[in-house]
Amino acid sequence: MTRPDAIAQRKDALAQFLAAGHHGDMDWLAATPERRGDPQVLWPEVRAIVMLGVNYGPATDPLAILAARGRGAISVYARGDDYHDVIKKRLKMLARWLVAASGEEVKVFIDTAAVMEKPLAQAAGLGWQGKHTNLVSRDFGSWLFLGAIFSASDLPRDTADTDHCGSCNACQEICPTAAFPAPYKLDARRCISYLTIENKGPIPHEFRKSIGNRIYGCDDCLAVCPWNKFAQEGREAKLAARAELRAPSLTELARLDDAAFRALFTKSPVKRIGRDRFVRNVLIAIGNADDASLAPEAERLLDDASPLVRGAAVWALSQLMTPEAFTALAMRAAASETDATVRTEWMDCGAHP
Repeated sequence: MTRPDAIAQRKDALAQFLAAGHHGDMDWLAATPERRGDPQVLWPEVRAIVMLGVNYGPATDPLAILAARGRGAISVYARGDDYHDVIKKRLKMLARWLVAASGEEVKVFIDTAAVMEKPLAQAAGLGWQGKHTNLVSRDFGSWLFLGAIFSASDLPRDTADTDHCGSCNACQEICPTAAFPAPYKLDARRCISYLTIENKGPIPHEFRKSIGNRIYGCDDCLAVCPWNKFAQEGREAKLAARAELRAPSLTELARLDDAAFRALFTKSPVKRIGRDRFVRNVLIAIGNADDASLAPEAERLLDDASPLVRGAAVWALSQLMTPEAFTALAMRAAASETDATVRTEWMDCGAHP
């Protein structure tokens, strides 16, 4: 429990983040910074904020999948049902109890409004924002989903947590794309989670090799945190990893059409990026697999309806084929390409048809 004015000092940090352009194409972050920086602007009647965390700790090492180059690595949080749906139901139950007990109005938020959940969670004593900018808990490590209940009641406050990162820089040192310009600062434009989820266009060439087989999000900075030694496996069955999403085959994922994609990711947060962006990610992973037997999967997608997919297929083939074979393919395929971005991709990958 915390006060609505407990994160007033975060306004400047938010302003600096936006001014530096570190939010990339996430325009929703810049749309209403005054609301995000001050809960009372979002809802003037708020007098107290109840912050809650739900543990989703993984059963196994989330970094182990990175060695299986023919398999796709999906971020731990997205291997089960969408946490928004699961947790919001719990928050609404608690909110109804608060209304009945106090008679005052409440509002429920879970990552869908202009609420700075992590600073508020630190102010409420749930943990602290680590050098990777995510919340760290002494009891649950890095694995907490956050939700907020704004109450018009003047409820008792908890003591804010303090920073316990010390001299550790493990989260910054492990980042494959150097997304942390300084401790406690993130440039989302370099973050694999941003590149594979929020980014709607082609993934910049400079980051493709570093992405490896991560096809939706990235857990590196979370998983390496030493505080995870106290982490516990999550107990909510709906948030647990589905068997088919723990280490899915890149070959099978590359063959997903829109209907199959929607069926596989029913109730999953992965569904929101759509089939084309997802297959784009899969093709980047195929290009990084160092397995020429996957080349036919990429070559087949040169005829995909989506230019985004076709462009990623070009890059994947440039990584899996010999220069001579790739150039020969370009002579046949690139000349008939109608999309300017994909034609540029052929050229950028070294083909000169």
